[in-house]
Amino acid sequence: MQPADAPETVTLDELDYQLITALQLAPRADWQRIGAALGVDGSTAARRWNRLYRTGHAWISCLPAQLAIPGVVLAVIEVDCVAGRLPEVAAGLAGDVNIVTLEHVTGARDLLIQAAFADHAQLARYLSFRLGMLPGVAASRTQIAVTVHIEGSRWRLDRLTDEARQALPTHRGPAGKRAFSADDLDVIRALSEDPRQPAVRIAERLGLSPTTVRRRLDRLEADRSIAYRAEVARYVSGYPISVSLWGTLPPGDLGRVVGKLSGMRETRFCATLSGSANLLLVVWLRAVQEIAAFEARLGAQVPELTIIDRSVALWVMKLGGHLLDPQGRNLRAVPLGFWVDPVSDAAEGELVARLRQVGGKPPLLGQP
Repeated sequence: MQPADAPETVTLDELDYQLITALQLAPRADWQRIGAALGVDGSTAARRWNRLYRTGHAWISCLPAQLAIPGVVLAVIEVDCVAGRLPEVAAGLAGDVNIVTLEHVTGARDLLIQAAFADHAQLARYLSFRLGMLPGVAASRTQIAVTVHIEGSRWRLDRLTDEARQALPTHRGPAGKRAFSADDLDVIRALSEDPRQPAVRIAERLGLSPTTVRRRLDRLEADRSIAYRAEVARYVSGYPISVSLWGTLPPGDLGRVVGKLSGMRETRFCATLSGSANLLLVVWLRAVQEIAAFEARLGAQVPELTIIDRSVALWVMKLGGHLLDPQGRNLRAVPLGFWVDPVSDAAEGELVARLRQVGGKPPLLGQP
């Protein structure tokens, strides 16, 4: 079931917020368990969720934990668009399966992208033969996320009592660092379109036995190799403002600083970057007027961190592999995958052939 093409505006009550928080903690728990934690029957919980999902106001996304695929490269890409061409560029990029997040932002860039690549060569190919060739793109700048310290699956609405939290199943071990197999990734991609679908349905789609799928899911969930995100439309979330902050931090202070940032309610994402601004912090705030106060508090708690640039998201067009409308309501899922384009591969091959031919054959080793 997919959300409607034109999501309606709804008002969420306290039970809705509690339900979303419960699914942030236990995204695949059965409805009876969810309902019991909230003090309602399972059918009420399911009916509430179906309404929120149908109208695009809440959904669950599913990604490999911290994109922990062997050798994965997570790139942060800033895009400048030709005047008047931003909608065209954004529409052209939104369906790219490797783009995790796509935002129209303020400041010294028009679009801000987080995208995953199999290796550095694939990133270079994408920048040169996909992004660089896209009509309407004026320029781009790219940094590599050396380490992702905090990502969106840890963000919570925090609307449950301690008693309700304890009634829900949670995984308390450390996040998994195990390498994913191709079969694991197939399960995650199938799951990403509807993370609450039963193992039987996934098995039917993949041509596997339900027992095999359940065993694989149990293993992935037990070591927290899957990152689930129960999301809520931004305009009803209580935190409608997303701000990206670029900062500089002495490398020796990283561990202690990240520990402090992870304890801040507003922190949504934090990564070490490869550029001169070596830290990217994404925070969700209640109002744009809170930016100055947040930065002041950040400076008091983490004086080693110097903020050198900032952007406010005007439209989060894609979040965790889901396309969103201007109000932050879910439109549809685009399951995460690595970018593949035979045309770009051929263009790169032609360039390699030209480089091989320039000046004739290279001399043999030891010859002038």
